[in-house]
Amino acid sequence: MAANRSKHILFLSYDGLTDPLGQSQIIPYLKGLCGYGYTFTILSCDKPDLYKANQSTVEEQLSGVAIEWVSIPYHKWPPVLSSAYDFLQMKRTAYRLHRKYRFDMVHTRPGVPTVVATAMQKKFGIKFLNDVRGFWAQERVDGGMWNLRNFVYRQLYTFFRKHELQCLLKADALVCLTEAARHIIMRETAEHGKTTNPTVIPCSADTDFFDPSTLNTGALEALKQQCGIKENELVISYLGSIGGWYLTDEMMHFCSEVHAAIPTARFLFISPHRHDQILQAAQKQGIPSNRLITVRAERSLVPLYLSLSHFNLFFIRPCYSKLASSPTKHGEVMSMGIPVITNSGVGDLDDIIQRTQSGWLVETFSKDAYADVVRRLQSPSPFNATAIRQSALEIYGLQHAVQRYREVYRTILGDE
Repeated sequence: MAANRSKHILFLSYDGLTDPLGQSQIIPYLKGLCGYGYTFTILSCDKPDLYKANQSTVEEQLSGVAIEWVSIPYHKWPPVLSSAYDFLQMKRTAYRLHRKYRFDMVHTRPGVPTVVATAMQKKFGIKFLNDVRGFWAQERVDGGMWNLRNFVYRQLYTFFRKHELQCLLKADALVCLTEAARHIIMRETAEHGKTTNPTVIPCSADTDFFDPSTLNTGALEALKQQCGIKENELVISYLGSIGGWYLTDEMMHFCSEVHAAIPTARFLFISPHRHDQILQAAQKQGIPSNRLITVRAERSLVPLYLSLSHFNLFFIRPCYSKLASSPTKHGEVMSMGIPVITNSGVGDLDDIIQRTQSGWLVETFSKDAYADVVRRLQSPSPFNATAIRQSALEIYGLQHAVQRYREVYRTILGDE
């Protein structure tokens, strides 16, 4: 039975809908929930250059569904003051929209939006769904954005850590990305006298788009020739941006160990930028330039490029805040039936990879740990592409995520 169509939800995000993650990790979920009769207003902060470039794309994605999009500009400068200004603009706009629509619930991402949401909850008595997509304050410390030796950042960290705890305690329901985060949240709230049971919904992948069965074999063969990849060459790919949480030097060290043992191996980096850094990192590790392939692939070609590879590599900085992370790329790569080589200590990757037999984990960023994987690469692959894709559908499938969100909405709103 469809939900009551009067249920109108305000979705707050400090990430813009014109960001890639906004289009992959916000819009698809809410469009799916519209199928249950919910109506949405999305209030996002968009970077001016991305808004100008992608506004029409987002509007096209939202066409024909019960989703209104309200965008306010994101400000980066000056630090701290710009975020405070964005908060005031988001709060003022959210209040204005609530007076117009009388929202039934506010659904938020971490950080600035939760400050707005808790204010609305207190002032208007509105229901509050806290979507804990990460341990926001700790991410800023772990990622080097907030240096705690700086008095201002130390104060911000203290404020937001306390605020995040209050959000866990006051929310009408909690969603998180990983079982690891779920256990941390349950333990932390129990210490403050509240029993919680967050719903785990990993970052979904577009499994219809990342589907090897839809690829044109002729186009695949032409691309292989274009990249100069020979039939007997082992290809290890990397997908996504370079830097940040992704450890370029460590990945390239691993690639150098592979090259030393398997000289015919090729390393394919599918990345939108910083190709000079990729080349410099490879040169530093003594990897010949003819073993490296760097491409800026249009999104429509990403599955085709991925299908050239036998394994996909990504190393993420393992730290406390990353226990709450669910890398989008993992679902996309698994959907292609490609096994991964990654490191332990990030979200639920250890459990997923071991349980689904979909890749190899390195425990440490060391020559010995890499050597163990390299030895395995020299033997026939033990992985089953069909089984890996099936696991991706079960873990990262969009419809699974939409259904879980639907159950959370029903719990909060009490609709049938």
